[in-house]
Amino acid sequence: MKEKIRDQGLGIGFALMFVLALIGQSFAGLGVYNENQIAHGSTPIGYWEFVTSSNFVVDEAENWQSEYLQFFLFILATV
Repeated sequence: MKEKIRDQGLGIGFALMFVLALIGQSFAGLGVYNENQIAHGSTPIGYWEFVTSSNFVVDEAENWQSEYLQFFLFILATV
């Protein structure tokens, strides 16, 4: 078991960073969304309602799409 974790350590580390970044972005996005809701006279929404909304999905897709493109080009250029 230790050998498998050691062999897959880089992948596990990146997967963990991905999940933590996604969680952090969801809380930050919820704060911004609710601030906009209040500024426009609407009621704020809860966490689960936000992460299952199209607003969260679209924002995350745009963010990760640009990051993947950037890293793909960086990797391609270095290879």
